Amino acid sequence: MTQRSPWPRGRRTWLLGTAGLLVAGLVVGVLLQNWVLGLTLGVVVSLGWLIAYESWRGRNVGVNDDDKGIQL
Repeated sequence: MTQRSPWPRGRRTWLLGTAGLLVAGLVVGVLLQNWVLGLTLGVVVSLGWLIAYESWRGRNVGVNDDDKGIQL
């Protein structure tokens, strides 16, 4: 039996990206002299990163509509 990792594949990459975006948001906030705004921006961008990363991992990028509707 093979040893399975408790972390799903790609989780470290997602965590590093999220932490980096939060730190970048804090740096921007400090430069703008408003760390709460920077932290808020970091959280919003991190959520977008999570959605995009999970979509890419699941190979579900874009919208596939069979009735020839909108496609992104």
